[in-house]
Amino acid sequence: MREAFRGDQRVDPDVLLARLDAVRRFLAAADGHLPDARLVPAHTVVERAGARLALSRDHTVVALAGATGSGKSSLFNALARLELSPVGVRRPTTGVAHACVWGPPEGAAGLLDWVGVLPRHRFVRESALDGDDEAALRGLVLLDLPDFDSVQWSHRLEVDRLLGLVDLVVWVVDPQKYADRVIHDSYLREFHRHRDVTLVVLNQADRLPPAELPKVLADLRRLLDADGLDGVPLIATTATEPAGISDLRATLERTVAERQAALRRLAGDVDTVVADLGELVGTDRPAAGPDAATTDTLTRALAGAAGVPAVTEAVRQAYRHRAAASTGWPLVRGWRRLRPDPLRRLHLPGTAGGGTDPAESLVAATSVPDPTAAQRSALGLAIRSVAEHAAADLPGAWPTAVTDAARSRLGDLPDALDRAVAGTDLGLDRRPLWWRFVGAGQWLVTLAAVVGLGWLVLGYVVRALGLPALENPTVGVVPLPTVLLLGGLLAGLLLAALTRPLVRWAAVRARRRAEQRLVTAVAAVGDEYVLAPVRGVLARYAEARDALRDASRR
Repeated sequence: MREAFRGDQRVDPDVLLARLDAVRRFLAAADGHLPDARLVPAHTVVERAGARLALSRDHTVVALAGATGSGKSSLFNALARLELSPVGVRRPTTGVAHACVWGPPEGAAGLLDWVGVLPRHRFVRESALDGDDEAALRGLVLLDLPDFDSVQWSHRLEVDRLLGLVDLVVWVVDPQKYADRVIHDSYLREFHRHRDVTLVVLNQADRLPPAELPKVLADLRRLLDADGLDGVPLIATTATEPAGISDLRATLERTVAERQAALRRLAGDVDTVVADLGELVGTDRPAAGPDAATTDTLTRALAGAAGVPAVTEAVRQAYRHRAAASTGWPLVRGWRRLRPDPLRRLHLPGTAGGGTDPAESLVAATSVPDPTAAQRSALGLAIRSVAEHAAADLPGAWPTAVTDAARSRLGDLPDALDRAVAGTDLGLDRRPLWWRFVGAGQWLVTLAAVVGLGWLVLGYVVRALGLPALENPTVGVVPLPTVLLLGGLLAGLLLAALTRPLVRWAAVRARRRAEQRLVTAVAAVGDEYVLAPVRGVLARYAEARDALRDASRR
């Protein structure tokens, strides 16, 4: 028979605590991103382990579990050498758990409170303090569980609850029902990761002919191996005589002396949790986030939804409008100023030619056109593409978590994009220096034309009054006033004609500059509202993956 319960493989408490801490770190990283139902067992193990380790480590809680008529209550009484648990023909006989403590009852009181055994169902072997043959079991807390196949559903629920709390389970079967599917399919098979704290007893072995006992034990061993419990100790017992429980008693004495059952049980619980959670994380470290191409696609979609094309076109038109107002012929500037500024119509900053009103840069919303259905669809597809590329290598429910994160702030995007556009410096706050020179030139030639016109009017008035005609200087054969009038007019028109191509070229440059700044602004919004949540989930996945890897180390 294999040495019971990892006799050659002790569980280091520090290693166990480190593994439990790793499970806690996994839960902290995975909570909110994975279905709660998948994390409940891990939360339960962490809570139970913390409670069990905080209680007495000098006691070993052993449960006798079995079906109706298996004789576990008789075996309980035989081990205690007292009539403690009721035995009878009425089934089920055991309706609640009974406990027998070897040693001082005070040390095990908190443990039994945690397990949930009522005080009136607790018994103490006081003789264990007197140095008799019971001293080898000092520290044992033996439980007689209700029948797991009871017709009363509450009994089954109580068995399931207690099986999750005890340190060692002794499964008691009898020759008639040892192959019953209920115990194998519903219980023994589920304990394959707790083989180190599992013991199977074929009770009532005295009912079998001596020649049949080895055959029954061999068949039971075959069933246990099929359940994944290969190597689990299998002992034949009879509760009718002390010699019939000697092997079981010796095994319990070794277990109590080792003080390892609780640690092994908790290690098995961690093994079970780690195995169940393993399919939720992969082995490869995920990417830090979406690739550059996907990010660029998202930025373009955000720019379209934010109305960047409309704003940049307004910047181009506003530049031409303001340049014409500053460099055009002074006689028509007033008429041009009557036309609305393209940026003012959109409630964007920089609506005044000479600067920006601080109050206008803090408007609650712009008048940028709402995105079209095509632009909204393109944005939705871009966000979906970000999530798909970021979660391409993630297993389980993590891709859904990434998609949810990418869309988590979708409702806030319109306002954020509007604020980003409204808060972007479009580069029209200052008038270029060459505007001033051209404007000054226009004023100079206009002044010359006005002087020439005034001079000619004065000469006409003088002649009309019969006064001697004025002697006007000439330029060649043309009088100077005429030269000033016509030259000023022609020079103004020529300067405007020469300036117009330069204004168009500069307006295109202003549009490109504004587009770069707007794209940078909407890219920052995309990073904050879409990419950052996605990177957050990927970081949590990496933390969960590393934590589960640490929890797997033994």
